[in-house]
Amino acid sequence: MVEILHLPGFLGTNANLAADATLLLMVVIGIMFTIGFILARKKKFEAHRWVQTSAAILNAVLVLWLMILPFRDFVIRDTGGPRTGFFYVITILHAVLGAVALPFGMFVVLRGNRLVPKALRFNNYKLFMRTAYGLYIVTILAGVLVYYTWFVMIPNPPLY
Repeated sequence: MVEILHLPGFLGTNANLAADATLLLMVVIGIMFTIGFILARKKKFEAHRWVQTSAAILNAVLVLWLMILPFRDFVIRDTGGPRTGFFYVITILHAVLGAVALPFGMFVVLRGNRLVPKALRFNNYKLFMRTAYGLYIVTILAGVLVYYTWFVMIPNPPLY
């Protein structure tokens, strides 16, 4: 299975299959978050809860499975480096945004599903949901820029 992820990608860039699939899935997750946002605006809260919960869980799986190790290896350990400064700046910015968005968004999902203790519940749910949505979308857009930087701008990209 792991060998399959290292096959050439399908988007015509220097990326492997894992990077292309991650990009595509993250765009789908962004669309799911937006659909969930629209459902909430239409007061279809049960459907909204299911869509947002599914998107947040899928996002967490992708981050934990396909993003942390490449960040460690190609940014922190600088395997195959050094690279341009923009490579490090955009990748670290994306990681910082994600490090805020992921736990905050998961907390909001847990709260929305009534899975947090009463002491941790907040009242202004709309503000927290909109903040989580904004963080996720900005982080996904930064991730698209990371993909472009790693696999289009760099002739010999870091392939995990």
